[in-house]
Amino acid sequence: MRHVYLNNAATTWPKPPEVSDAVYKFMTLAGANASRGSASERDLRSLDILFTARERAAKMFGGYEKAAPQYVTLTQNVTHSMNVVLKGFLKEGMRVLTTSVEHNSVIRPLRELEARGVHVGIMQCSLRGFLAPETLEEALRERADLVVMTHCSNVCGSVQPIEEAAHICAKRGVPLVLDCAQTAGILEINAGALGVAALCFTGHKGLLGPQGTGGIVWKPEFAEECAPLLEGGTGSLSHEETQPSLMPDKFEAGTQNLPGVAGLDAAFEYIEKRTAAAIAEKENELGRRLEEGLLSIEGMRLTGPLYDEAPRLPVYSFNIDGIDNGLLARDLSERYGVEGRPGLHCSPLAHKTLGTFPQGALRLSPGCFNTKEEIDYTVDAIKELAKNR
Repeated sequence: MRHVYLNNAATTWPKPPEVSDAVYKFMTLAGANASRGSASERDLRSLDILFTARERAAKMFGGYEKAAPQYVTLTQNVTHSMNVVLKGFLKEGMRVLTTSVEHNSVIRPLRELEARGVHVGIMQCSLRGFLAPETLEEALRERADLVVMTHCSNVCGSVQPIEEAAHICAKRGVPLVLDCAQTAGILEINAGALGVAALCFTGHKGLLGPQGTGGIVWKPEFAEECAPLLEGGTGSLSHEETQPSLMPDKFEAGTQNLPGVAGLDAAFEYIEKRTAAAIAEKENELGRRLEEGLLSIEGMRLTGPLYDEAPRLPVYSFNIDGIDNGLLARDLSERYGVEGRPGLHCSPLAHKTLGTFPQGALRLSPGCFNTKEEIDYTVDAIKELAKNR
């Protein structure tokens, strides 16, 4: 039986060999805790890894002030990033707007903040998963203190018109926070050019890094307005009993996931050499092939836009008439070795928007290490299962 991994929207696999090599080398040859040693060579190597990873993130995402690395906060994942930003900025009485296709990494922190007196407004997206600019314009006619939205849906692959959204928010003077979990490392994103207040990313998806890594690229003045989520040791200003306000220490209390950051740094370097544009071209080619194959299957109900209709990434969720998506996922895995993800994908609002709640859908998401042959094999496997339903 073949093995085909098509769950890259959850986490990319496999990783480039350079990533696992960097993690192994840190664990076996470096291993020092940054800023908590005697300034030995090993201590400095750990500091260098942190600095270089921040520097590469700032460069890739168009950081502010000539891509200054101190305005990059390294986190555990995009959920951590969102909690840092949302809970650091929003206070009782404030109003925040978000969309109806958000992941729970956005919705759950907002619901917690709502219980504390923050007003949360949900802007309705289309049946294809897009937020119309006029919907944002209409929502901003009332006072709003923040807009937070995903760059791309993790359910149906729709890529939001983020340039228009950023322009509308800037015109109204409302900070925009961007969730780039699905797009970081694949689409070109320039936080400075867009003027976003904070760009949140995770390391283990399109960036091809290890789990347990992520970050925030801050607009400097917005970072000043946010309170830290955690307080504790930073390896700096140890004589003070309050959290430092200087960046990047302000939001980085405690020991970092240094082996993970070493892997993330290697992943940034890998993408720099291969280029995000080349990776996107390969993934979109596979996505178009998968789309064509899925549409040829009888009883197929595909969510989201088609490639020829609107901007999208190769994240496909679907149901087949007469087949439970969980059972279809099980049979694909057990009988054909094809890995996808059924259910609600931590995005119940998105499934309500797309008309697939509460049953969810089966999601397949190719990555840059998949092949055309694997896509064709997967489509043939689904056809066989659909034929026997």
